[in-house]
Amino acid sequence: MGDLIGKSVSGNLIYIPQSEFERILSSNLEFNDKIKVYAQACRVNILYMIANAGSGHIGSSFSSIEIMTYINLKKVYSSSESLFFSSKGHDAPALYSVLTAMNKIDFQLIDKLRRIDGLPGHPDINTPHIITNTGSLGMGISKAKGFIIANRLEGIKKQVFVLLGDGELQEGQIWESLLSAANFKLNELIVIVDHNKLQSDTLVRKVSDLGNLENKFKAFDFNVYRCDGNSIEDFDDVINKIDNFSSDKPNVIIADTIKGKGVSFMEHTSIDSDVELYKFHSGAPSSENYFKGADELFTSLNKLTTDLEFKEITFTIKSTKDKPTIENTERLIDKYSDVLIDLAEENNNIVVLDADLVLDTGLIPFKENFPDRFIECGIAEQDMVSMAGGLATMGKLPIVHSFSCFLSTRPNEQMYNNSTEKNKIIYIGSLAGVLPAGPGHSHQAIRDIATVGSIPGLVMFEPSCNADLEMLMNWSIKENHESVYVRLCSLPYVKNISLPKNYKIKKGCGFNLNKGNNISIITYGPIMLNICMEVISNLKKHDLNVNLFSLPFLNYVDKDWFFTNFKNQTNIFHLENHYSNGGQSQYITEALLSFENNIKYKKFGISDVPPSGTNEEVLTHLGFNSVKISEKIIASIE
Repeated sequence: MGDLIGKSVSGNLIYIPQSEFERILSSNLEFNDKIKVYAQACRVNILYMIANAGSGHIGSSFSSIEIMTYINLKKVYSSSESLFFSSKGHDAPALYSVLTAMNKIDFQLIDKLRRIDGLPGHPDINTPHIITNTGSLGMGISKAKGFIIANRLEGIKKQVFVLLGDGELQEGQIWESLLSAANFKLNELIVIVDHNKLQSDTLVRKVSDLGNLENKFKAFDFNVYRCDGNSIEDFDDVINKIDNFSSDKPNVIIADTIKGKGVSFMEHTSIDSDVELYKFHSGAPSSENYFKGADELFTSLNKLTTDLEFKEITFTIKSTKDKPTIENTERLIDKYSDVLIDLAEENNNIVVLDADLVLDTGLIPFKENFPDRFIECGIAEQDMVSMAGGLATMGKLPIVHSFSCFLSTRPNEQMYNNSTEKNKIIYIGSLAGVLPAGPGHSHQAIRDIATVGSIPGLVMFEPSCNADLEMLMNWSIKENHESVYVRLCSLPYVKNISLPKNYKIKKGCGFNLNKGNNISIITYGPIMLNICMEVISNLKKHDLNVNLFSLPFLNYVDKDWFFTNFKNQTNIFHLENHYSNGGQSQYITEALLSFENNIKYKKFGISDVPPSGTNEEVLTHLGFNSVKISEKIIASIE
């Protein structure tokens, strides 16, 4: 398909229409040959969806597409009516590409990956033919056992296929789930491990080596099979063996695959060294990589159809518009990397722990500068946090990293246990808040204040800008004696926020960003503060001059500071990047009750599970854009 790039000029994308998938299935090809063509055509649409959405997971979608196609065409939607879901959830674009091709999901939704009225970033049961929510790792086998036991209670015998990532096997729940699967003799269970050898951006064996997987599963009394997961013939042979073998044991297929399979430069086997990070785990491809990848996919697809003497697959061109770039931005993660190195140079007791997010949490510079003081724990948050407790007991200062949605929940009991030992630990929860909204609710950290804030001897804060981050981190390490949880925004934000002159950190105190009269807005973090600055500009048009306060401390309010700043206010509005229940608002309410006042207090928080979508779509849906908030404030005052 040498002229593909010439036809698809810059700004255009290509996809394969649903009619072509129907033609493949209605053809005279052998069924396994149909699956081969179908899977390769689905790869084209996976690349299209992710490029069009601006984010997604190419690598694991490409590695699993043969498995997805085979199971859905030959098992789930055939007479056997088996159940299938992916536990890892990153490969949602692969599943969507198959379901839209089969017209089980409206085909037009390939244009709406990670859109509020389309297909969520991770599987969600509100999407047709998605049977369970996934995205938080490790839960799949346990859920599959529930399906099987429920079926048995109804006298139904139905195979349940659950797809796992190999990095996912580091989660402790996986190994808990294997015991009863064998004890209950759940031979309907077929676990498939997408063994593409990578987790996130690096090799599994470099993070937490899985060892001999076949022997491990055999030790848990599973029937164990192994095959090339990107070969339809190999996979079909294993499925036939399972179907024809009489056994009361659960089954596992270790499917050896290639992450990024189908595009040579996206395949993990193209990595030159153990040091190099894999570039196509998440995110959209660059324009150049998109066209190179699409061209390679179509070249392979047309070679396959030619070999099978099947008419060439056609594609459709879609024109897309370039998304506007935001000027004058900065990222807290970049600044955090620098601050962490400076602090570690001053304090030899600092030890950094990570849960397979070294790139996203900004730890690569630290790892390069202090390799002996960096511990990669893999996808095992409970183990990581308890390890930090041991380090702290021995006099070290552990700084623990993960996404806030995982760090605040999975090891919460371990965090509480650490607090009872009264040792100091710094927890860094990045990707905090409702944004980015594309990955969906499994990755939106909007209950972390509630789950962590009540832990005794721990103070939570969310910095508003780079300067605020630097001051708060120095305060946490050098002045504060308690454990700290840092809620860290991962998105770039406009540099509108400046700290007051002579500002000093004091626990429970904030600062004024805009001076007004007797109306105040309180919030925290760069995203909400920037929105509130737009709100202030809107309100000035209505002759309302509003105070804007950043209160970075999330689970403690200094009552003297609060009284001094708010005793003469008539209206306080609080914007909460969190569920309304259990957030910072409860601490503000306590402060309000500590002195006599006639202040009207109104909080704006999240009341329901937020949707997946673009950031703008989700903020509008939640009523969190500047126009909606301005309208609510005006209505409340009137």
